[in-house]
Amino acid sequence: MAKTKHSPQAKLVGTAALFTLSGFALLALKNLDVQTALMALVVPIAFIIVCTLIPKLFPADRLLLTLVNFLCVLGIMVLYRISPEKGMTQAVNYGFGVIFMIVCMLIIRHMHRLKALVWLAAATAVVLMLLPLAIGKEVNGAQAWISIVGVNFQPSEIVKVVLLIVVAYFLSKRRILIAISYAGVCLALLMLQKDLGTALLYYAVTLSMLFASTGSFALLGGGLAGGAAAGMLGYSMFSHVKRRVAIWRDPWFDYNGAGYQVVQSLIAIVNGGLTGVGLGVGNTHVIPAHDTDFIFSVILNEFGAIFGICVVFIYVMIFLRGIAISLRCNHRFHALMALGGSLFIAFQAFVIIGGNIKMIPLTGVTLPFVSYGGSSLLSSLGIIGILQGIESINEDHIAADAMMATIGDEV
Repeated sequence: MAKTKHSPQAKLVGTAALFTLSGFALLALKNLDVQTALMALVVPIAFIIVCTLIPKLFPADRLLLTLVNFLCVLGIMVLYRISPEKGMTQAVNYGFGVIFMIVCMLIIRHMHRLKALVWLAAATAVVLMLLPLAIGKEVNGAQAWISIVGVNFQPSEIVKVVLLIVVAYFLSKRRILIAISYAGVCLALLMLQKDLGTALLYYAVTLSMLFASTGSFALLGGGLAGGAAAGMLGYSMFSHVKRRVAIWRDPWFDYNGAGYQVVQSLIAIVNGGLTGVGLGVGNTHVIPAHDTDFIFSVILNEFGAIFGICVVFIYVMIFLRGIAISLRCNHRFHALMALGGSLFIAFQAFVIIGGNIKMIPLTGVTLPFVSYGGSSLLSSLGIIGILQGIESINEDHIAADAMMATIGDEV
């Protein structure tokens, strides 16, 4: 009897699902409760369904989809280990995020019919960015959050998706001044919110898209100079920025006070060693903000440095797949969106991972797909939806070209 051959993609999905099942099974043995046992079944099954069903509905980058969804279920598992309640909430956020990803895929596929709504989307995004200044609350020095029906929401996360589309659209139309002005308004509002971590991401992605579109070193130099000036202004104006830079330079000078977060993070990383102390075994509760800002430190503590390097490699692969999608595009608009989306994920991952290991000052952004929070997960999966929508268009063009070539050969 002939053996059934499984594709590398199917093996990758199966391996990731088995890893997730094993992780939740360990937690179930530790907690000895029915809920964790159910999670050990539901989360891997949901992962398999998402990774196999979406490519059947749309032409999609299967590897990109698998890598992203693995990070999502890894986040759910780590958060569940920290707090079952937060793990359950993140699982629900993941469900909504997948829906939002599919919606973004559909929007991109039908963008030719929706381009008239770009101005409306841009205006709506600005209104959303104004809300924290009017009714928002301050968290970790930044007034970037609002509460709607008891649910905390960070508008700047969702506006990432809009910024990506709007800036790419105007740059593709050679309306550079409008693109710069719109990004400048968003950056100014983020500065007023004192959300400098998100402002850094907006700035870096916009400048990269601008240079990719124009190839102008003058604009690049001006943008870098403006960014440096804004950085120095933010440092001089905001005390929490000065504090973070001081902690980065020497967290031990006040290790029981201002430097406590970074010190505990570094201790946890060192204790994890190469292979980790084991899922559910580490004392991760001593790390402040272990579910958001320092979740990568939790991963290094319980899974080890080798696994942490693999996680970094996954982010690199996601970035490279996004760049490959951009290079395959036939239209500037799609190419710029794919580039910007890839950079958003890459820059954000670098900033938070670098902050966790004390490579750079901590900025307070979340680790894409992994950190706790519905706003962050929605925006990250929305960006992946944009990339997948563009890839499906690329596949349509390739199929059409192949058909035309076949017809030409027959004639």
